[in-house]
Amino acid sequence: MSDDVYFYEAFEEETEALRRHLPDELSAGFTWRTIQESGHDGPLARIISTRTQSAFPGAWADRLDAILTRSTGYDHVRDYLRRTGRDIAAGYLPLYCSRAVAEQAMLLWTALLRKLPRQVDQFPRFERDGLTGRECRGRTLLVVGVGNIGHEVVRIGRGLEMNVLGVDIDPGHADVDYVSIEEGLPAADVIVCAMNLTDENAGYFDRRRLGAARPGTIFVNIARGELAPAADLLELLDSGRLAGVGLDVYEGENELAVSLRSGVAPADGPAAASLELAARPNVIATPHNAFNTAEAIERKARRSVESIVEFIRTGAFPSPVPL
Repeated sequence: MSDDVYFYEAFEEETEALRRHLPDELSAGFTWRTIQESGHDGPLARIISTRTQSAFPGAWADRLDAILTRSTGYDHVRDYLRRTGRDIAAGYLPLYCSRAVAEQAMLLWTALLRKLPRQVDQFPRFERDGLTGRECRGRTLLVVGVGNIGHEVVRIGRGLEMNVLGVDIDPGHADVDYVSIEEGLPAADVIVCAMNLTDENAGYFDRRRLGAARPGTIFVNIARGELAPAADLLELLDSGRLAGVGLDVYEGENELAVSLRSGVAPADGPAAASLELAARPNVIATPHNAFNTAEAIERKARRSVESIVEFIRTGAFPSPVPL
């Protein structure tokens, strides 16, 4: 192993930012590919860093000192540590992109309220039939999961003069009007999923729960795809329960991302259903890009390097993955 750390899933702008912050004494390798796309038989460094789409090989567990996920979510790393039973130091990056992700949620729900995909489609005919949308002011926004990102969504919704409600098992923000999910769903015009993924809440927004929403609701997920099964979202769109869906995360995202980059269609299952969702005219799908602003990338690169330097110095990450 020739490098101190190897960065997977590092796209061009992120790699440039990481290089700016790396100290001269720290050697690093980079690829935009996931681990499974890289073809690496083993880790190229004792410390590796990924985002959320890499599948960690079980055989690597004995050859790693540490894993840093450059994301606010850490369920994929936690699950790997549990599966292998190995005591590998693991860290993540809280807070760096809260505003960026919240603004992406706003981008998605406002575009869906105004039927932006259909507006773009009808421009060549300069046709306005069927394009009447809805304004944000006075509508009810339900934020499910009022953590760092969810609280930013609340603030943005209030800035748009929406009636904002929050759902969380830990109602920790004094400025949020909390309700139960049973109260919130029938009242909402827009639902934003900003929850952490846990063992207990996978599939939380299934057809049964979202079936309690009023007809014509907009649903946006900027958290984890596994919280909202793709097949159920398709059914809810077909029934008219949902008028539009905005997604930056996907069920079966690892398979979906590799499939789209390789041009090989996914087999039946969550990735295939996610791809079918993305093709719908009342769905806006973005490539897990909500974090990607110049400001957030700079914070992310700086904190990634600081975390790695801290681990090398002390043997622990400043933000360890909770198990």
